[in-house]
Amino acid sequence: MKRQTIVVPETAAGRVDRLVADVSGLSRSYVQKLISEGHVTAAGSAVKSSDTVIPGWVLELVVPDPIPLELEPEPIPLSVVYEDDDMLIVDKAAGLVVHPAAGHWSGTLVNALLARDTEYGGIAGVQRPGIVHRLDRDTSGLLMVAKNDKAQASLMAQLKARSIKKTYLGLALGAVAATTGRIEAPIGRDPNHRTRMAVVPDGRESVTGYRVRERLGAWTLLELDLVTGRTHQIRVHLAAIGHPLAGDPIYGNGTSRRGPEGNARLFLHSWRIELQSPTDGHVIRATAPLPPELESVLGALRAQHDGLPGLAPGLGSEPENPVQERDR
Repeated sequence: MKRQTIVVPETAAGRVDRLVADVSGLSRSYVQKLISEGHVTAAGSAVKSSDTVIPGWVLELVVPDPIPLELEPEPIPLSVVYEDDDMLIVDKAAGLVVHPAAGHWSGTLVNALLARDTEYGGIAGVQRPGIVHRLDRDTSGLLMVAKNDKAQASLMAQLKARSIKKTYLGLALGAVAATTGRIEAPIGRDPNHRTRMAVVPDGRESVTGYRVRERLGAWTLLELDLVTGRTHQIRVHLAAIGHPLAGDPIYGNGTSRRGPEGNARLFLHSWRIELQSPTDGHVIRATAPLPPELESVLGALRAQHDGLPGLAPGLGSEPENPVQERDR
């Protein structure tokens, strides 16, 4: 159990739950839970989340010890590319489900993380890794994981502010005309297929930047900047402009679903990520090379189209910022 004394500054205003969340580094939803359970008091009396703070108030915050997560640890191999006391970045394999859910209570990334010799300080009162964003089951690559509430709150705030730079590599069908571009199209539930997403007029703002990395005949290797983070965003956007990803069984057409040389795996990889450390604010940069099965696809295409200009993934100069302009 941890106790924290919070003296409300003279300039403070607004709700109690917001002030406690800002000072403690806990998520606002968790603070609201603690308040509802009587763990935040002023002069010995419980406060309400909606109470207005009073300058000079002395608040006492009690954070109970985190309870164990009722989930079985499993020794699933993991590739960790970065780790410190507050977070880690893993290179997720394709086919690995990130979070337990109906039909997938075992064999997930969370099961694998629990099996590591890692100290999780508690996320919203539970001893568990904090999953702040997700990758589709068949997408490989970099994924951030928080070890405690403070780190989770920092990463979530950076995601909300769009200050985390996430770049993917994807193999798209066809010759993408513009060398660099920006896709701006709202995404929401497909009204005709509720299990799919689609570009729809009343969808949420969605922005994807791209750069052509390599032209390979009937296919184009792209660097893709995920400016927003909607479900299936890259897959939906590329399909919407007529260049679906190779191996995409949901948003592709017959040719793209089969992929080059009959490759059936979704060719989408979370390749590079840049963020500020939740601990001290220094810049963290991580990259994950394409897995062998995707490299072999490119190798076969290069052999067929020998002599075409282009850079192999992971080589050459890298642009400093995500694309900020429309197709040009």
